[in-house]
Amino acid sequence: MPAAAAAVSAASPTPAAKPADATAAGRATLASNYQTFLRLLTTQLKNQDPTAPLDSNQFTQQLVQYSQVEQQLNTNDLLKSLVANTNTSVSSAVGIIGKDVTATSSTVQIASGKAAWSYNLSQSAGDVKLEVTDANGKVVHAEAPTDTGSGDHVLNWNGKDIGGQQLPDGGAYTLRVVAKDAGGGTVASNVFLRGRVTAVQQGADGKTVVSIAGAKLPLSAITSITEPAAIPTASPTVPA
Repeated sequence: MPAAAAAVSAASPTPAAKPADATAAGRATLASNYQTFLRLLTTQLKNQDPTAPLDSNQFTQQLVQYSQVEQQLNTNDLLKSLVANTNTSVSSAVGIIGKDVTATSSTVQIASGKAAWSYNLSQSAGDVKLEVTDANGKVVHAEAPTDTGSGDHVLNWNGKDIGGQQLPDGGAYTLRVVAKDAGGGTVASNVFLRGRVTAVQQGADGKTVVSIAGAKLPLSAITSITEPAAIPTASPTVPA
């Protein structure tokens, strides 16, 4: 279909707004050329000689070429998004490796036979029950702490279930806090993690994930970052 091909090649669209980058410019040109191609194709089909119809292979190849170009432009967008994320979120998050952080999360993994959570009570409570559940929601550990005052508290769990059986490392375990005041009303609470960041990686969804106390959490879950406490250095002994 020489006439249509020549006309499409000569088309030079003039978009109202200047595209932000080369990919956007390519997509704008492709869309304009594609519309021109369809108009020419429709006109030729309407006015073709019935005794010598157009070769369908020609315009089919043209359509395939447009599809291939569009796929390439989409690939460029995906690559650009990946590079942008890698160069910003992951690179900037690397700086918190080795730092002590606080993160909003109630789920951890057992590591070296134990796990720990921090939780906060908005006010003093008359009764507090702590329940640890597995990935299926089954309660595997429960206890009633004696310290029920307002503020931050810590639960250190030895990784043993209600029957005293040591659970293996790994798995997902969630802390649930049920707190009541002296009148039986609910006391607000929230659970969080405190630990050292050991790794940073990019998740399958493109978001940055950090490893903290055996848990992998989104970077956005971190609420505070502090330098680890310095280890005191012993003074050298000078022989007499």
